[in-house]
Parts: sequence; structure tokens; C-alpha cells
Amino acid sequence: MNALFTRRRTLHGCVGSIPHSRFPIPHSPLSSGFTLIEVLIALVVIALALLALTRTAGIEVRAHDALRERTLAGWVAANVLAETRLARALPPTGRSDGRVEFGGRRWHWARDVQPTPNPQIRRIDVQVFAGEATAASATVSGFAG
Repeated sequence: MNALFTRRRTLHGCVGSIPHSRFPIPHSPLSSGFTLIEVLIALVVIALALLALTRTAGIEVRAHDALRERTLAGWVAANVLAETRLARALPPTGRSDGRVEFGGRRWHWARDVQPTPNPQIRRIDVQVFAGEATAASATVSGFAG
């Protein structure tokens, strides 16, 4: 039995049967904790990661806004095309435009009606612009007859 339990001095200086490894002796202040350089490097790494996440979130928000604009513009173009098709008479050839409010925004559309080899059918191209933009947000083509 003596071989299993060796008598050692514990942290408090008492003789007992508890092994010394259970009560570690405190180390000097220089060997424990993080250094200032290690903490600063960790903060730089965290700051760079947060900066990258913020930039990615901004890019995603802009992409979402652009997708929303193209979707609404596509619906406006489809509405103009459907209204043109539903008219009783064939639309006259040429260019026409108009303004509409849809989805809480103002849109400007341009419709170009062209003849086809069949005189009973017309080609209709509709472009939709957001506000006063010069580039089309959506373009839809179709036929009416």
C-alpha cells in the first residue's frame, strides 16, 4: 500500500497522501497570460475580419437593391406590353413613352412598335427606366396582332 501512496509535501507544507500534481505551484507573473503584442495581433485579426464582413454585407445590400429594381422594372414593362396587347386596335408603329408609379417608385417607359412581314402583327419593344435614369432597368419584347 505504501507503494501506491507516496507521502509528499502538499502546497501548504503538510504531509499527506495527495499527490503533488493536483496542486500546482503558481508560476511567476512573467510566464502566465498573454503579452501585449499577442493581444494587439489578435485585435488586428478580429478588426480585419469584421471589416471584411461589413464590406460583404454592403455588397449584398447593393445587389439586393439592384435585383429589386430590375424585378419591379420587369413588371412595369410586362404591364405596358399587356396593355398594348389588350387594346382593341393594333398599336400604330413608332415610338411612344409614358410615366407610371409602381412599387413606391416612379418609372419612365418607352415603347417602340415596329411592323413585321405580316401586316396583322406588330413587334413591341418596351424599355423601363428608374426615375430619370438613362440606362434601361428592364427590356421586354413581344408581339401583338
